[in-house]
Amino acid sequence: MKVDTHSFQLKTKGHTDIIDITPQVSQALESSNLKNGNLTCFIGGSTAGITTIEYEGGLKRDLPELWEKLVPSNRTYHHDATWGDANGYAHLRSSLVGTSFTVPFVGGRMMLGTWQQIVLLDFDNRSRSREVIVQIMGE
Repeated sequence: MKVDTHSFQLKTKGHTDIIDITPQVSQALESSNLKNGNLTCFIGGSTAGITTIEYEGGLKRDLPELWEKLVPSNRTYHHDATWGDANGYAHLRSSLVGTSFTVPFVGGRMMLGTWQQIVLLDFDNRSRSREVIVQIMGE
């Protein structure tokens, strides 16, 4: 078993910015030269998340609307009183999505569905510079 770790940087807009990171993750897998195993994508920070969607225009509008209904950005959260940064909603959204995603790979190819892409969701209330870590374990 071999472990290979890669990372890449992204600039985000915040406010439920949705970024397809599948190409960068695929590149990390390709450069690892591993053929079979699992890879994990991880975003450091507590106001972003990683998941999968079909990365198309309708869902790119639907997902922010869903998050606004589930965890509204226009109300005050206890976290906001603690830090005064008005991003309590971003922390809650991140905790629901999670900050990592794991996918198996076989023959050097991620076993994603035909219409499935890996996406970074930046929920914060401002633009950010984000680092995504991709750890690949396999043979």
